[in-house]
Amino acid sequence: MNETATQLTAPLRARAEIDLGALRANVRALRALAPGAAVMAVVKADAYGHGAVPCARAAVEGGATWLGTATPQEALDLRARAGLPDGVRIMCWLWTPGGPWREAIEADLDVSVSGMWALEEVTDAARAVGLPARVQLKADTGLGRSGCQPGDDWAELVDAALRAEADGLLRVTGLWSHLACADEPGHPSIDAQLVLFREMVAYAEERGVRAEVRHIANSPATLTRSDTHFDLVRTGIAVYGISPSPEVGSPADFGLRPVMSLKASVALVKQVPGGHGISYGHHYVTPGVTTLGLIPVGYADGIPRHASGTGPVLVGGKWRTVAGRVAMDQFVVDLGGDELEAGAEAILFGAGDHGEPTAEDWAQAAGTIAYEIVTRIGTRVPRVYVNEVVGEGGPGVGPEVVPEIIPGYEGDDVAQGSDVKRSGT
Repeated sequence: MNETATQLTAPLRARAEIDLGALRANVRALRALAPGAAVMAVVKADAYGHGAVPCARAAVEGGATWLGTATPQEALDLRARAGLPDGVRIMCWLWTPGGPWREAIEADLDVSVSGMWALEEVTDAARAVGLPARVQLKADTGLGRSGCQPGDDWAELVDAALRAEADGLLRVTGLWSHLACADEPGHPSIDAQLVLFREMVAYAEERGVRAEVRHIANSPATLTRSDTHFDLVRTGIAVYGISPSPEVGSPADFGLRPVMSLKASVALVKQVPGGHGISYGHHYVTPGVTTLGLIPVGYADGIPRHASGTGPVLVGGKWRTVAGRVAMDQFVVDLGGDELEAGAEAILFGAGDHGEPTAEDWAQAAGTIAYEIVTRIGTRVPRVYVNEVVGEGGPGVGPEVVPEIIPGYEGDDVAQGSDVKRSGT
């Protein structure tokens, strides 16, 4: 449902603003970092919580020529709903026995195969449908998850795939693997995996495989190891403007901008006396007379309960901290005596341009990674898309601002940033 900003007038309890202009710019930045490789934008898990269909479209507008999903169901839904230009490839890699191989072949998806059972199922499906499957053989070079083991297992898989290709049942379109520690530059496993990947690719090519793409680089490798780029880079979290290696560099250091901003309307402001217990368990007790603000989101919306007492929120131009436990639907902040009106905006995280916390700040508060913070934001929080239309102004500027909200939710005005300052409480 597309609406203009002036039509979005009903306030929302909470919203996740998704800046598609920033996403397009991030993809362009990633292309510049890997100029010799194609870019795959990974849109699994509903585009890391950002919305798969609009983000896939924006990524393609930014120059991605491949899209990646974990499950075949995600890929099939994307193919059916996204209206992608001809030539955009979609790859999916998390298969289980009895999966929708036939549907994947008919939808022209690239499917990953890690072992003989999967190769047998996909060739059976290709025989039944009368079309060749697009198959990418995955090598386990050290991550220890999916992927075929080196040695005899890899030799068996490669030779069987070549026989099926000769029979017209499949086309080996890719050879690929996944790095275990690319977010730790200098980790010895990176070089070890690269050596093994090159050896396994060389074996396949010597046997006759002529793959379209070879790929092993994820987001951190794309940003920090140009020798991993090969023909294609698979960029996930970096597409959404979050650094996969915050110890190495911030999003800005890599030319990226966070795409999601999570905002809520303060539901209640009230004065309480000193010694007042807050939320379940009374793990926070007011040190004196103060005002409290009720933020109407909780762990049912994806706010991590592990951030109880530590999660940062920008309210009234200052950083506040979750007071007491995060509950299922709400949490409280101590406003330190500041007087605000109900309906004031609370920014849980955003790009950080105006002093608001970032997803990385919440990750630090919860003892996790920023990937989890954005991905876990639930379906009760509507996604409001800004900069949906490609324009001249760039992210957040001028004619690009065309919000969209998901069906089933009221709209609201797209909040504009304001100058703020940090103040810990």
